[in-house]
Amino acid sequence: MDISEVAKMSGLPVSTIRYYDEQGLIKSTGRSGLRRQFNNSVVERLAMISLGSSVGFSLLEMKHMLTEQGAEINRELLMAKADELDNQIKKLVTMRNGLRHAAICAAPSHLECPKFLRILKVVSKRRTVGHSKY
Repeated sequence: MDISEVAKMSGLPVSTIRYYDEQGLIKSTGRSGLRRQFNNSVVERLAMISLGSSVGFSLLEMKHMLTEQGAEINRELLMAKADELDNQIKKLVTMRNGLRHAAICAAPSHLECPKFLRILKVVSKRRTVGHSKY
C-alpha cells in the first residue's frame, strides 16, 4: 500500500511516516513512482510506535525493541518505564488535589493555607531533587 493509505489507516501525517522510515523504525518496500510503498503490517508497527511514544519511550528505545524480525521487548525497560509512570501519576494526583483544594479553600490567601503550603513544598522538593522533567 502506498504512503497515503498508510497515513489514512494509521492516523499519522505522511511527514511522520517518512521520518519513521528515514529513522529505520519502519521500512518501505519500494516506490511506485514517487510514492513509498509499505506492507500491510506497517500499520500495526506504527500503532506500537504511537503507544510507545505516548508512554515516553524515545524513538531510539523503540528502534531497539522493534527489529525487522518483530518486537523484541526489553522487559526491564518496560518495568522502568512503568515505574516512571507511577511517579508521574503520584505527582499529577498531588497537583490535582492541590488545585481542587485551592479552588475551595476558605483561607484569605493560598499562602495562608497550611494544606496548600504542604503541597507546594512537596512539589518544589521533587523539582529540586531531579524527580521532574517540568
